[in-house]
Parts: sequence; C-alpha cells; structure tokens
Amino acid sequence: MTRIGFLGLGHMGMPMAVNLMKAGHDVRGFDLVPAAIEAALAAGIPIAESAADAAAGVDVVITMFPAGKHVIEAYQGGLLAAARPDTLFIESSTIAVEEAQTAHALAVAAGHRNIDAPVSGGVVGAENGTLAFMVGGSEEDFATALPLLEAMGKRIVHCGGPGLGQAAKVCNNMILAVSQIAVAEAFVLGERLGLEHQALFDVVSQASGQCWSITTNCPVPGPVPTSPANRDYQPGFAGALMAKDLGLALQAIEGTGTDARMGMLAQQIYATFAAGDGAGRDFSGIITDIRDTSSADL
Repeated sequence: MTRIGFLGLGHMGMPMAVNLMKAGHDVRGFDLVPAAIEAALAAGIPIAESAADAAAGVDVVITMFPAGKHVIEAYQGGLLAAARPDTLFIESSTIAVEEAQTAHALAVAAGHRNIDAPVSGGVVGAENGTLAFMVGGSEEDFATALPLLEAMGKRIVHCGGPGLGQAAKVCNNMILAVSQIAVAEAFVLGERLGLEHQALFDVVSQASGQCWSITTNCPVPGPVPTSPANRDYQPGFAGALMAKDLGLALQAIEGTGTDARMGMLAQQIYATFAAGDGAGRDFSGIITDIRDTSSADL
C-alpha cells in the first residue's frame, strides 16, 4: 500500500484517485473547487484540509492541474516544503515541456523526486482505468511510479528524461487534432456529395484512412454508438482543452523552428472553435463549424 496525496480532483483527477483507492492504496485528496470536493467525498475520497496537508507524510504526491503555472505556483507555494524528504511527485497535468523541466528542477532542489506523466484517454479512460501515460524522468523513478500508473491506465510508456512525457503528449495531441479535423472535413464533403454516413464509415474504418478519430471518436451519430456525436458532443475531451494543448504545441513548434504547418493550422481552427460554444463541447464537434462555414451553394 502506498500513501498518496492527490491534488486536483476534477473530471479526470477524481476517477484516477478512485482507481488508486480500488487498487488498495491510501489516498487523500484536495481541490480548491468546493464542487469538486463534494463530488470526491461522495465518491469516498478522504479530503485533506489543504494542499500542504495532503502532501505531508505521504510517499507520493500526484498533481492534476489546469495549467503549468498552477503546478509551479503550488510547488513554490509550500507543496514541496510540506512533503517529507524523497517524496515522489508525479505531475500528470498537461503542461509545456519547459514547465515540466522547471517543476522537476524545483522538486530535486527541495530533496524530492519527480516525473512528468501526462495522460491520454479522456474522462472515459480515467473512469475505466484505461488511460495512457507518457512518462518523463529517471528509470528508477519510473519503476517506482509504475504500479500506481498501472492502477489508473493500461498503456504506460517511459519516453525519456524530464519533460519528455510532455513532449510525447504534445506531439500526440497535435496528430489527434489534425486527424479529427480531416475526418470531420471528409464527412462534410461526403454529405455534400450525397454519401451516407454509414457507408463512408464502413469504407474508411477498414481502409487507409482508418484512425482513432473515426473508429472511436466518429464525429457523426450512428456508426460508433459510444462517440460524443451521439450525445450532442458532450465531452469526452472538450474543445477548450484541445485548444490549450495545441497552444502548447504551437509554443514547442515555434521554440524548435519546426515546419509544422498542419499543426499550426489545427491550432488556429481549434482556437476559434474554443472561443465560442465549442469550449465546452467535445472537440469532435468541430464538424459543426465546418458545416457552418461551408458554402451554401452546391
């Protein structure tokens, strides 16, 4: 049994903490949002009085925060100081590579260990314990964290040193955004050519265009009954989160001088989507914007 402080009990963090408890670990959580605390208590998660209290006397601290600035502020604001020496900090938020490396340096300077372990799989993956973890850090710290990550996910990959878990995440989500846009454009084109959704799905899902964005996150109702399109694009993975992740991708693209025109265009498209109603809808709902902006004349 591992004693764990889990900070950030939102839509992703809470089911992750629940799965750790189901695996037999001693978990206490904390969140700044009263509604998140209420939901966590209802799920059976003990709540600490503060973030520092959650980090005190545990073996591992897991953070799942909205942005990198929150991670750095928490680390510098007393979280590292509250933990006993050699605590392992697992940073599962999706943040910039540079922010992950800064968090790692802060943790090490304070006498602790740290890995970045962002996730993929959305709320459904968090609830079902089927998340994918992309991990950056030392081999030793990865080995220590592995049993905990396996309690929350099914695919855990050690990507290299500090920050490289975040690097893998940003590359993955750039691919995902580009493919989701391409699938949505293809379905709108098919509609305007008179092609039935099911027919297009039956072809593409078994042909060279096959990808997760069609076989799991199909943007039209019907072919994949579990996709968000069948529940009015309830996320899932919200457009605001995709826009945030693509902002991190753009930062990395510009910082490395990479010629990533599709990634940059995807960032622009999802920034516009998230500026409106798309912020709270699943990112596959981008198909509605594509329909809206397509020419009315056929």
